[in-house]
Amino acid sequence: MTKTMRMDMTDETWSRRAILSGAGKAALSATAVAMIVGCESIARSDKPADPAADVAILNTALGLEHEAIAAYQLGAESGLLRPEVLPVAVLFQSHHKQHADALTNAITKFGGAPTAPQTLAQYAEKLKAGTLASQTDVLSLAATLEKQAADIYLSVIPSFNDRSLAQAAGRLAADETMHWTALSAALGRDLPKDALTFGA
Repeated sequence: MTKTMRMDMTDETWSRRAILSGAGKAALSATAVAMIVGCESIARSDKPADPAADVAILNTALGLEHEAIAAYQLGAESGLLRPEVLPVAVLFQSHHKQHADALTNAITKFGGAPTAPQTLAQYAEKLKAGTLASQTDVLSLAATLEKQAADIYLSVIPSFNDRSLAQAAGRLAADETMHWTALSAALGRDLPKDALTFGA
């Protein structure tokens, strides 16, 4: 019987979610989201009230992307993924790398310093990679992280009046949702019985 990897909702996870959802004192500005998805014309038309706050929030998001990249790397190096599954994990990791590049670009344009990734060993300890004993464990960990990321990105959508900006934030969440759905299918999990699974 294999062990299933469980991710606890730590204080750090909740604080990150609070910051990105606007439960704290800041939420992503239109400029921030526009920069993330490369909408330069929109970005130039919106002046953020507090660039430093946007940088802090974007760096939090960047930290989550770094963590996801590391999680897929740990899974790829674990030797636990079957040959037909490994390319999908690498593909999803490449999506997170693109997210990280976009966030880094936005932070730099705001005049901030992008947060650097931790070492793979630090992520391994944080994610309890030593407890991974099967492909199911690896995919369960990835699915948990993808769900959290989708929820976080979806949580910023209500802060925008401009539909195009809400769509931009949704594009980020859509990647995470796609990953979660594919991982859940690979794990043989049932579809959610209730609607409105994401962003709650």
